[in-house]
Amino acid sequence: MAKLTDEEFEAAVQDALDSIPDEFLDELDNVAFMLADEPDEEDYFGDGLYTEGGELMGLYSGIAMTERGDYYGYGEFPDTITIFKGPHERMGLSHADTIEEIRRTVVHEIAHYFGMDEEQVDEMGYA
Repeated sequence: MAKLTDEEFEAAVQDALDSIPDEFLDELDNVAFMLADEPDEEDYFGDGLYTEGGELMGLYSGIAMTERGDYYGYGEFPDTITIFKGPHERMGLSHADTIEEIRRTVVHEIAHYFGMDEEQVDEMGYA
């Protein structure tokens, strides 16, 4: 089981973001990326990526780009994408595979931002 320092976890998420093509990153608007050790109970009610054992690895909270109206953004709090460290560590993967799983989680949650549902994300290979 891979254990990551907070710095390694932050670097893995940053590397994942750096791997996203610019044409997608340029479209991210009013979204904040957050890191957390563990999800809270209420987090389980959003659009997220789960392990086979039912642990929440990442979560998108907000209004998907495809659902935003003309007045979106006036006084709106930013959407958030949160990546959870503990569930990734408990997957029992090697260090390199844990880093890759973090990248997959980041891509999965960005896909929700763009309005993709679980089936569409699965078809892309990121479920």
